[in-house]
Formats: sequence, structure tokens, C-alpha cells
Amino acid sequence: MRAHLGQTQRYAHTVRVARLADRLAQAHALDPSRARLAGMLHDLARLYSAERLVAECEARGLPIDAFERRYPIVLHARLGAELARESFGIEDAAILSAIRRHTLAAPGMSQLDAIVYLADGLEPGRPFAERGRLEALAFHDLDGAMPALLRSSIAYLRGRGLEAAPLTLAALATYERRERSSLSA
Repeated sequence: MRAHLGQTQRYAHTVRVARLADRLAQAHALDPSRARLAGMLHDLARLYSAERLVAECEARGLPIDAFERRYPIVLHARLGAELARESFGIEDAAILSAIRRHTLAAPGMSQLDAIVYLADGLEPGRPFAERGRLEALAFHDLDGAMPALLRSSIAYLRGRGLEAAPLTLAALATYERRERSSLSA
């Protein structure tokens, strides 16, 4: 992994994500080894240039939507899942899904998807005010932590004049429906 990433800071980030994913999986009675592996492999293509991300996705026949064309960095998640399969022999569909969804999220995420998304956004190297509170929430309530982190991420993007991905907005809408359902039940 260290050689593939080629950058000390990115490798340190992946280790922190893998460790947090492991701990979150244990807290939610999921397989920590799968969570740890998805965490270690989640950023395989993160340091690729925009041009390389687009070219490698096109070479693999991966569709690229309009949002991804405007913000090609988000392609690193889907391309990373392909690289995990091709370069590291990962065939576990759940691990590949968690890698694929770790950046934009998506409606209908599995618990493993949510754990890797949360671990990536909440690892201790992320210096933002809500991090500790959201991490504590993630250990107790994945379905509560997901919309909280999604809202925080969307606010961060909008505060910098960037748009949130349609997939991220759809994920938030799904989690907010779940919140409303659980409150009315």
C-alpha cells in the first residue's frame, strides 16, 4: 500500500481510516477485518491527476456523469474499487462497494459502506470542530451519524462555493427519510 500510494501523508490517512473503520465495525458487530481492508484500500487512486482519473475510468468503460466531469477527483472512489480488484485481488463485493461509496455516499448504503464513509470523514487527522462529537455518535448510531456527517460535508462544500454531488444529496435525503420514519414510529 505504501508503495502504491507513494505519499507518506496519504498512507498515514489510510492507516487512520482503516483503524477507525475496524473499531466502528467492532462496535456495530460487523467483521472488522473487512472494514479495515476497505479502509486501507479506499484511496488507491486519490493522488491521480484529474486527467488520469478520467482516462483510466474511460479505459475501463466506467460511465462518467456531468458532476464527475466537473469534479473528476470524485472518480478516485470508483476507480479505487477497480484498482482494489485488479491490483490487490479483492473480489468481496461488500468491500468494493465500501471503497466505491466512500466519497460521495449513496442511497441504500450497507453498514460497511457507512462505516468506511464515516471513518474516512471522521479519522483523527481531520481537524474540524464537530469531528469528535460525530465520531462518538458513529460508535453508537450509524444511521444517526450518516446524515449528520453528510450535512456537515455539504455545508463545508457550500461554504467554499462548491456544489454537493447529486448522489450525496440523494444519500442525505434517504437518511433523512429514515430519521423521520424512526421519529414517527
